Amino acid sequence: MQFALLVFESPEAFAARNNDETDPYLGAWRAYHQALVEAGIYVGGNPLQAPETGTTVRLKEGKRHVQDGPFADTKEQLGGFTILELPSLSSAGAVEVRPLAPEYKRRVTG
Repeated sequence: MQFALLVFESPEAFAARNNDETDPYLGAWRAYHQALVEAGIYVGGNPLQAPETGTTVRLKEGKRHVQDGPFADTKEQLGGFTILELPSLSSAGAVEVRPLAPEYKRRVTG
């Protein structure tokens, strides 16, 4: 069963991405990624660009509405996602995880 881990980061964490390669924050993510790969459960994932680069697209009353920038002003923003292959939800640990919806994706993509 596949699960998506949604990674939320503070504005300070986003700023730390620009630090040099020896930054402890980057090192911690590098070690976590390596542990997932070595455990054989890493399927994929990507960091996201800063929230201000985002666009929200909605369909309302049959019309498309496009809004630049993040939808909500919060203390943390979605920073990325990781997809893991795990035998069960209880194997996922103490983080919020959500199952992927491949059947819905098939309905959308045909």
